[in-house]
Amino acid sequence: MVTIKDVARVAGVSTATVSRVIHDGGHVGAACKARVKKVIDELGYRPNTNAQALVKRTTYTLGVVTPKLSMSFFGTLASGVEDSAREKGYKLLMSNSLYKTESELDAINSLRNHDCQGIILHSEYSDEETLIKLAKDVPGLVLINRYIPSLANRCVWLDNESGAKKATEYLLAYGHRQFAVVTSIYQNRDPSTRLESVKNTLESYGLTLPKKAVAESTANIDGGELAIKELLAKGVKFTAVVAYNDLMAIGAIHALFDAGLRVPEDVSVIGFDDLPAARSCRPRLTTMHYPIEEMAAYAAKLAISLSDPANSPGSKTHLFIPELVERDSVSQRGGTNK
Repeated sequence: MVTIKDVARVAGVSTATVSRVIHDGGHVGAACKARVKKVIDELGYRPNTNAQALVKRTTYTLGVVTPKLSMSFFGTLASGVEDSAREKGYKLLMSNSLYKTESELDAINSLRNHDCQGIILHSEYSDEETLIKLAKDVPGLVLINRYIPSLANRCVWLDNESGAKKATEYLLAYGHRQFAVVTSIYQNRDPSTRLESVKNTLESYGLTLPKKAVAESTANIDGGELAIKELLAKGVKFTAVVAYNDLMAIGAIHALFDAGLRVPEDVSVIGFDDLPAARSCRPRLTTMHYPIEEMAAYAAKLAISLSDPANSPGSKTHLFIPELVERDSVSQRGGTNK
């Protein structure tokens, strides 16, 4: 079995230098780092994480808690975390909260019991007081998609307000004045923030979003279909739909076609997330790109950094901005559903 001493001998460096290269710590020159990595690859060296854990009292493990990993959005989040974890030589443990406060806390405690140095938490329902206390107990805790002012230096979050504003203004630029919103029933902050941003943006243009033009449902394809059917059954008139996420947008398109309305000729639809499904549906979905994989990779690096007592959290905030992706589901103001 190849050992760290073998790598050090062949590379002509100390074992401490090899260790720093493996864990991307300390100051190692670029040429030296490249030489050590080349030797590691040539010898096929694999760090003994169990031995490291015994010596350094660390398991080099990151934890991830999301509501439901089987959902495409959260699977992408986990993939982003894993990329950074592997790069830093960390293993990954994942758990579902299943949209329940108790399950979320159970998942966090389970990861802590496995000695995770850092935890990337997509928290839906835990209150701020609980999370603030948790941050004191887990130095490597990072919140993703959640912003708490007193924990700003460990929050990696998205500007939902500006994203919804951009989506609304894009539809306005295409001449749309009759809007509908299909949004999520889940009681987290994203749906309400995006909805309020749509309303405020319309008001800034002298328009009002009627209460009856907002339909809530589950944040999936079925939910999008049901929301549109509800709006049509109430006789709501609209030429543009702003959907909470891509899955609801795709469901909305299905329901519109079932009702004899064409997208985008009669009704334009815009989503949020930019999931792979947005590129494969027909018409291809115009949407707001949610850089969740990049955010997750960033969050993992932040969690690893914060888990080191030598590193200070500092006062830096970690805000990401969604960007518009133009495809085929938006056109000039339609004429059939007036």
